[in-house]
Amino acid sequence: MKLGLDRRTGLYRILTSWKSKDDPGIGDYSFRFVPTGYPQLNLYMGQTLLFRLGSWTGLTWSGVPRIASNYFKVNFVNNQDEATTMYSIKPNLPTKVIAKMVVDESGIVQRSLWQETTWVEYWSGPRDSCDKYLNCGPNSYCDLHNMVIFECKCFPGFEPKSSRDCIREKQGVSMCNNGEGFVKLAHMKVPDTSIAHADMSLSMKECEQKCLRNCSCMAYASANESEGGIGCLTWHGDLVDTRTFPDGGQDLYTRVDAVVLAQYAKKNGLTQKKRMLAILGVSIAVMLLLIVSIVYCFVMKKKKETRHSTYLDSANSTLPYFEDSPSRRDLDGTRRNSNLPLFNLRTIIAATDNFSIANKLGQGGFGPVYKGLLQNGMEIAIKRLSKCSGQGIEQFKTEVALIAKLQHRNLVRILGCCIHKEEKMLIYEYLPNKSLDSFIFDEAKRSCLDWEKRFEIICGIDFGMARIVGGDQIEANTNCIVGTYGYMSPEYAMQGLFSIKSDVYSFGVLLLEIITGKRNGTYHHDGPSSNLIGHVWDLWREDNSMNIVDPLLNETYPANEVSRCIQIGLLCVQEHATDRPTMSTVVFMLGNDTPLPSPKRPAFILKGTYNSTDRSTSAASNSINEITLTKIDGR
Repeated sequence: MKLGLDRRTGLYRILTSWKSKDDPGIGDYSFRFVPTGYPQLNLYMGQTLLFRLGSWTGLTWSGVPRIASNYFKVNFVNNQDEATTMYSIKPNLPTKVIAKMVVDESGIVQRSLWQETTWVEYWSGPRDSCDKYLNCGPNSYCDLHNMVIFECKCFPGFEPKSSRDCIREKQGVSMCNNGEGFVKLAHMKVPDTSIAHADMSLSMKECEQKCLRNCSCMAYASANESEGGIGCLTWHGDLVDTRTFPDGGQDLYTRVDAVVLAQYAKKNGLTQKKRMLAILGVSIAVMLLLIVSIVYCFVMKKKKETRHSTYLDSANSTLPYFEDSPSRRDLDGTRRNSNLPLFNLRTIIAATDNFSIANKLGQGGFGPVYKGLLQNGMEIAIKRLSKCSGQGIEQFKTEVALIAKLQHRNLVRILGCCIHKEEKMLIYEYLPNKSLDSFIFDEAKRSCLDWEKRFEIICGIDFGMARIVGGDQIEANTNCIVGTYGYMSPEYAMQGLFSIKSDVYSFGVLLLEIITGKRNGTYHHDGPSSNLIGHVWDLWREDNSMNIVDPLLNETYPANEVSRCIQIGLLCVQEHATDRPTMSTVVFMLGNDTPLPSPKRPAFILKGTYNSTDRSTSAASNSINEITLTKIDGR
């Protein structure tokens, strides 16, 4: 498949999305190889640039941290005849490989491989907040913390103008033949190359000299890193749409004045003597660590042999691992084994001091939760399932397999399980700072969360429950309803129908809770509607939705942005799944000041009457939306 521009004929090949899963008409999103400046791959919604995969570096795309290259050869052409890129399968592979690249109807670029009977995604984008085009302003770069919260940092020699924009620290200081130089920033997505100048005939040293001679040149980088760095990219003026990667990316050299250059040289420079001392110190430390490691491994091997024998007898099991748990994927999409250890019951009893009240963290529909401390000092959390749940061993194993599939960077990590006669327990990592609800629903802690922090949390949430549904399925049906009351979509709670739109509903509930500081499941209000969603809906219909905003924010928030978030929340909790936006659309709405549709009536309004004259309501005239819920076991 070839993308790009044939400069001889004017033919321009782009990849477009479908309108929906079932409608192959041309959708809103397109993936294009843009020839302007130095060519790069971009994702658009209409004519709005959403995500820049960047230019081809000879090894990968500059806006992608890591990409599976075992199967593919990328052909990049930029000459007077064409500006194109083309993927092809590498020759002489041991097995036949079938691959595809798709822009789906929600605006996600997906690259997948066919494995046995299904397509397996190995990369998709955009993936996080820093992928959003211009998420940080000019002369700043996006830095993601723990894969969740992003921060806009200034380039060397710049200082913050706002939370996302930066300006020169010393206005008027000359950087033209005045001792200036360059500071290297590693693992960077280089700035937008549509405004870059390219010269493929220069080496990196020649590129540096060229940029230094031109007083308007603000940064330079290699155009092709596959042969040790050839070709020269230079930027003149503001540097835009740049980010860091934990790994991958490339080196970017930014221009600084003589004072900043000296500061960085002093900060990062080591004399040759110091280097030798550092190398010598590291060598000695490595030798000592090796000796200690050998002794430690010998001791632990003996302990493990003894413990393993006791483990099998006490757990009444023949397997040291829960073998039928499914494989999981790392963040880059690669699969890895997820065998879950079966914990010894004696180990759990010792860790919790025989399930003492002092170690009890809470109580849920599934049973109590305890804090535990293993002999190695690791803290754990134990969910002890109620004995009266009626769940058998095989059902429990199935459920553990399901939970193992939900491993995610934003979800608490499961470490294993314990099965001993009637005892069934799930072992999780212990999170000392607790979860979001402990902050949102606690007045003292909530006062520490201003609107800016709450908005960052909203943008950082990632719901992924629908990943249990096959990637090629629109929805699935289940007879086992699990979840927390107040967050489950109506079609899931009432009919067992589960889809990606179920996640959207849950996100909408949480969004409204973050704004209001109120819990939906236990919120009561003496009005037309008794729960939080219904109350917000009533106020929105009366154009008074801002009255529900948490008073602890003290009106120190941008009213337009908060009002927009309330409307997005209502769009997410609409009664019919087909009316709710996709999560990618939600992300777009959160980050762009575009017009929003009017929401229809939400689900689970427990009392109240609406007539057909109410705006945006889908109810029949004078219909009463009263529902009865069957018992739902939380997990």
